Amino acid sequence: MPPKKAVKKAPARKPVRETSLDFARDWVEFVDPADPEQIFRCDLTWLASRWTCIFGAGCHGIVPGRPDDGCCSHGAFYSGRDDEKRVREFAAELTPETWQYYKQGRKGITELDDGKRRTRRVDDACIFLNRPGFAGGMGCALHSLALKTGRHPLETKPDVCWQLPIRRTFDWTDRPDETRVLIVTIGEYDRRGWGPGGHDLTWWCTSSPEAHGAGEPVYVSYGPELTEMMGEAAYAELVKHCERRLASSLPVAPHPADPVR
Repeated sequence: MPPKKAVKKAPARKPVRETSLDFARDWVEFVDPADPEQIFRCDLTWLASRWTCIFGAGCHGIVPGRPDDGCCSHGAFYSGRDDEKRVREFAAELTPETWQYYKQGRKGITELDDGKRRTRRVDDACIFLNRPGFAGGMGCALHSLALKTGRHPLETKPDVCWQLPIRRTFDWTDRPDETRVLIVTIGEYDRRGWGPGGHDLTWWCTSSPEAHGAGEPVYVSYGPELTEMMGEAAYAELVKHCERRLASSLPVAPHPADPVR
């Protein structure tokens, strides 16, 4: 039998140039209907953008040579003990047929990094990431578990995983009348959200035109996630502001990565 010809792997596609991190944005502020001492400050430019996750459909990954990892190369840092406990409980529902690293996971799903707890990394990526070629399907095993059991992925995945690329920050502000208010900012988790190391990522989707062009704006497509992060009443108020602004004659400052309309 003649030797098989070696199959040449297609060269990696070069990413489209990302847009600048600095540009004009529109913001809206409103009092949380469920808490008068809390004010939401929301980035309308980001929330009205047409970003969408393109994992497995053109994502270049965040580290060189590993596009199939998406943003899972570094594992997921837990937001706290409750987050870790919840993930561990759902991991217990996984099987060898749905989780490529089931055997390794039986020995533990957590590791320490400078004292911070995160999901273990196996073969240079998150232990829950099923690689291409796995019979159970590539991608996050916890994400797949949610879809197969009628849950939303925000129930099964680590907090940071289902929240990305929405960034929520909290800032107590002292006002001139000596009262305090909590400012909750809902915006884009761009490269700067990762700290100084964010500028070293091979690619990041929120500023890439390749990840913009979805049919629905982020405030709609990420409705469940935003509801979980803001509360039902505040999310409903956000939707009102977004719809009112998009229907007005004053256009929202566009996200530069969005397609020209």
